[in-house]
Amino acid sequence: MTALSTRTAMSTRRERLGRYLARNWQLYLLLLPVVAYFIVFHYLPMYGLQIAFRNYSVRLGFWRSQWVGLEHFERFFRSYYSTQVIANTILISVYSLAVGMPLPILLAILMNEVRNKAFKRTVQTVTYAPYFISTVVMCSMIYLFLSPQSGVINRLLMALGGESIYFMGKPALFKTIYVLTGVWQYTGWNSIIYMAALSGIDPQLHEAAMIDGAGRFRRIWHINLPGLIPTMVILLILNSGSLMTVGFEKIFLLQNDLNRSASEVISTLVYNQGLIQHDYSYSAAVSLFNSVVNCILLVTVNQIARRVSETSLW
Repeated sequence: MTALSTRTAMSTRRERLGRYLARNWQLYLLLLPVVAYFIVFHYLPMYGLQIAFRNYSVRLGFWRSQWVGLEHFERFFRSYYSTQVIANTILISVYSLAVGMPLPILLAILMNEVRNKAFKRTVQTVTYAPYFISTVVMCSMIYLFLSPQSGVINRLLMALGGESIYFMGKPALFKTIYVLTGVWQYTGWNSIIYMAALSGIDPQLHEAAMIDGAGRFRRIWHINLPGLIPTMVILLILNSGSLMTVGFEKIFLLQNDLNRSASEVISTLVYNQGLIQHDYSYSAAVSLFNSVVNCILLVTVNQIARRVSETSLW
């Protein structure tokens, strides 16, 4: 009797699922291109991860290349530059997160308090515009501004009685240059999501607080900031999942032999080893290590956030 009841329940669920799919087939048809995209460009390439465990040869192919296990991972960790590369990657990512995350929040809060629409639109245009500058143009601008001969910054320093500084040749200044230029480029654009979150806060909360005599600062502290916390937590989780992933293009374009000790990160190492030196297996191993660490960080931070704030991705 129990088995019969179970089969009947399963049959009923299948019938309901069939009716649901038949009723909403257009939506699933629209979903197919997205599913196909992820399968073709994200899941099928995972087949190639095995080259991280082989001495891959283009002539021999995946399966005929010699299996070496964890040899390439051990080679990376034994190398003299592994500690420096990992440290540079983490420091640049943490530095960017520590400086780049609070500023969009502050800008969104300030813009939310502006009542002059013309001034607000002007500030938004000015702060959003740098986001649309390409990475190549941005790096060219950085070199021009910091040029020791004709750069605006050095001309100001010399006008004030100082000496010209070759900023791009000093490893100690590279991380600050990278982070601050990134803040200038992305702060305005990143503030959009926080402004959207602020627009979702019930205006009646502010009205009630004003009736109780709360000033603007207290309303920001007790209403706006708590309203932004779920968005902040979600973005923090997402950013932690890419902590070991520093954008390749900008690092590569700003990198030179003088600042390489501070600018060499995992993404540039993978590029040099894989595409320049054609050591595909080694570069795949380093990249796989990077992805695994990012995945572990994402899951860990998500679990911590769920326990602390009850806000998480899953």
